[in-house]
Amino acid sequence: MRKHRLDVFSLIAGALFTVIAVVYLVAAVNDQSVNGRVVIPTAFIVLGTGGLIGAVVAVARRGRGERE
Repeated sequence: MRKHRLDVFSLIAGALFTVIAVVYLVAAVNDQSVNGRVVIPTAFIVLGTGGLIGAVVAVARRGRGERE
């Protein structure tokens, strides 16, 4: 099997949505509520940061490939 490059943005987005799902699941089991005013902006901030990190990693890989 061919090894593929790590997609940082997809990894961060998947982890974020998994964490959000677990938070809602735990809140439902404990008869609590989750404040959407906190979850939604936090999700956007994490996704934006993940996008920036993914872009920086892509640029770094492109620069490294030219030197080799």
